Amino acid sequence: MIPSTRRSRLFLPLAVLIASTLAACAPGSSAPPAPSTAPSSGQPSAVRTDAAALGNVTLTVWDQEVRGGQAAQMKQLNAAFEAEYPNIKLNRVSRSFDDLNTTLRLALSGNEPPDVVEANNGRSSMGAFVKAGQLRPLDAYAEAYGWKRRYPESVLRYSRYSADGKLFGEGNLYGLPQVGEVVGIFYNRAKLTKLGLAPPKTWPDFEAALATAKAAGEVPMQLGNLDKWPAIHVFGTVQSRIVPADQIGTLAFGRKGASWNTTENTQAAEQLAGWVERGYFNKGFNGQGYDPAWQAFGKGEGVFMIAGTWLLADLQKTLGKDLGFMLPPVAGDTAPVATGGTGLPFAITAKSPNPDAAAAYINFITSADAMKVLTATGNLPVADTDEQNVPVGPQQDVFTAFSTVTAKDGLVPYLDYATPTFADTLGAALQDLLAKKATPEEFLAALEKDYKTFAESNG
Repeated sequence: MIPSTRRSRLFLPLAVLIASTLAACAPGSSAPPAPSTAPSSGQPSAVRTDAAALGNVTLTVWDQEVRGGQAAQMKQLNAAFEAEYPNIKLNRVSRSFDDLNTTLRLALSGNEPPDVVEANNGRSSMGAFVKAGQLRPLDAYAEAYGWKRRYPESVLRYSRYSADGKLFGEGNLYGLPQVGEVVGIFYNRAKLTKLGLAPPKTWPDFEAALATAKAAGEVPMQLGNLDKWPAIHVFGTVQSRIVPADQIGTLAFGRKGASWNTTENTQAAEQLAGWVERGYFNKGFNGQGYDPAWQAFGKGEGVFMIAGTWLLADLQKTLGKDLGFMLPPVAGDTAPVATGGTGLPFAITAKSPNPDAAAAYINFITSADAMKVLTATGNLPVADTDEQNVPVGPQQDVFTAFSTVTAKDGLVPYLDYATPTFADTLGAALQDLLAKKATPEEFLAALEKDYKTFAESNG
């Protein structure tokens, strides 16, 4: 990871909170332009970074940090921020992910939107907000606070859009995340040992382990695809073993110049369909919900599960040291590639009357010291990951995996980013593929139609 740039003076209240937290628990988730007051990436001198000199300010913050360690880190960091800057009061509104998505669009179109919001990176959310001129570009603040030195570009690109909202993954910076995410392979160490297997080091080893588990009467891989999106992560993992990473990036960011109808994508679809034929998934997986699936894995039903690092805390509670996590294996010195990105980034609304205070808040909750609080509350910090002290076991597996793949620039975007409707298109097409209602060629034809229609109309 890129070395951190630390502030010149110590945040004493935050340091105290970190110490108390570590003692309490073992450390480890063509649009109108913005208003004329919006900072310009070419004018960092126009922004003010001395939050104590901003006078009395009330910041309204909307976030979706409502569960477990997510809520704990936000509560601690907010308290530390208000202690450090008593002139700034936080009015926090915490909503579930679904509720936030439902209400944020209406709030941003009103006359008094929140100052800081967590906005989903995808085209249907952040992209639409950028296009409507409802979010403020943060490039000047990124320069002033040194965010570009702390965050690798492979992470920042997930919050970049062109000013008109058409291009995703490049252009202005519109948000900064706290947590990282990577989709990999969870495994049950005890079951592998019982089967006489070690964690697979290559993709053929992984497929051989699935076959061994099936032959022994175990559930090789747990999956719950009732909600359609979980299979997107499974297919993305298979695809990244076959399709070049740059091609996946072009497809996932909805750019011209690539196609779903390729030999490599066909091979990926065939491999996934072959897993169904061989019985590598649990029975009834297409009708099982996501939560029941990972809960079943946590109870010991299944040897492997392809899923994201956000499940770490919940699975570790039930499986303990029997839980393992690894990046999708590659051969030899090949650079790792995995689906992943960031948690929802924190953005500043274009109508906020307090952008400098809002930026100071975002800087505080994403600082090097904040990353320690995230670690201590069981989350995966998106920056300084390899500088955290975590015990040997599942959490160290996750931290090592994320640090490795980001350092090697190996993260590829979530496939449902491709178009505003691609999540529905891909989810439905995968259900049909896995249910044997569509051939690999028919599956890819459905994706190509949505992708091409959008890419050609998007300019």
